[in-house]
Amino acid sequence: MDPKPFLTSIFEAAVAAADPERTIREHLPKPPKGRTIVIGAGKGAAQMAAAFEKVWEGPLEGLVVTRYGYSAPTQRIEVIEAAHPVPDKAGLDAAQRLLRQVEGLSADDLVVALVCGGGSALLPAPAGSLTLDDEIAVNEALLASGAPISVMNAIRKHVSAIKGGRLAAWAHPARVVSLIVSDIPGDNPALVASGPTVPDAASRADALKAIEAYGIELPQAVMAHLNSPEADAPHPDDERFSRNEVKLIASAAVSLEAAAAEAKRQGIEAVILSDSIEGEAREVGSVHAAIAREIATRNRPFSKPVLLLSGGETTVTLRAKGKGGRNSEFLLSFALGIDGFDGIHALAADTDGIDGSEDNAGAFCDGETVRRMRSAGIDARALLAANNAWTAFDAVDDLFVPGPTGTNVNDLRAILVR
Repeated sequence: MDPKPFLTSIFEAAVAAADPERTIREHLPKPPKGRTIVIGAGKGAAQMAAAFEKVWEGPLEGLVVTRYGYSAPTQRIEVIEAAHPVPDKAGLDAAQRLLRQVEGLSADDLVVALVCGGGSALLPAPAGSLTLDDEIAVNEALLASGAPISVMNAIRKHVSAIKGGRLAAWAHPARVVSLIVSDIPGDNPALVASGPTVPDAASRADALKAIEAYGIELPQAVMAHLNSPEADAPHPDDERFSRNEVKLIASAAVSLEAAAAEAKRQGIEAVILSDSIEGEAREVGSVHAAIAREIATRNRPFSKPVLLLSGGETTVTLRAKGKGGRNSEFLLSFALGIDGFDGIHALAADTDGIDGSEDNAGAFCDGETVRRMRSAGIDARALLAANNAWTAFDAVDDLFVPGPTGTNVNDLRAILVR
């Protein structure tokens, strides 16, 4: 068995399980008496829109926003591209257009919200007197903080005019059905893309406590807004949400099960460690490496050959301005942990096809990766310290570049111990 093609097939099986056309077909709402308006945001929103057009019988119109380069051909639903992970004016314009799209609807109308990971950055809509620069500053501070996604979104929704259920509230009295692809550990739909159509109970006080706990420095104007009742987000028991439905159509758990089934089909037993792993990427990498070493040397807690699978979303606390994302940082730490061990091979990748801000989804490694880096003049430990994992894997041609996948069910870590 060639490990790279095998691990690639595992990734492909996980992505296929979240295929938008199949998952949307299984969760279609009933057609309304009135209009059908489709809205959406996320790195897979264009593919979700294209899939919805194929399976929906009847008239529809709408607008979705996705990341630059992630568009897909549609006929009735307009696709707008904007910046991710740092918002831009195109995203601001798209958010304003989405709000106008659902304005003035009746109780007979249906709004279908196609929501997936990445939607938060793609829908900047500064609340009150805040500006796009303020929201960009918030986003950059959160990305550098090392805070988990639940904390980030609790803060984001309180500085936004569209997040935290506000988009659905704007569509009232129309019925809103949210079809959600979860990239969130635990699959809380209110946290996906900061919940533009799904409110949650996190309060403004919770956001302020998180800012203090994680030492997050935000602009003075943002803090003034957060200390004002104007920042309060709608509560889940708000009457405007009473007719709405939320359907989780794809998740890391489902994709990991598909990945495990594909491994078994190829004769390798698979173990799912968890679908909701969080924490600092390099620390999670060290723990995964320790488990792989234990299997390789002592044949416990699982017998080899075995494929270890895990999902979730780690975080990266920025210490320097290197290239890379959480998957490549996880994997560089993992590579250092298995340095010199035979028979261990791994792939860590984001299921949307992009890890961080570069064009790779993640990378491959094995017990010889660090040695190959040394031969290429690369100090793996130094680059890990500098948040520069992309450069390390690029030097040994181990980046994984599948391109945009059209879905996003968070990260996939696949470790083969032979």
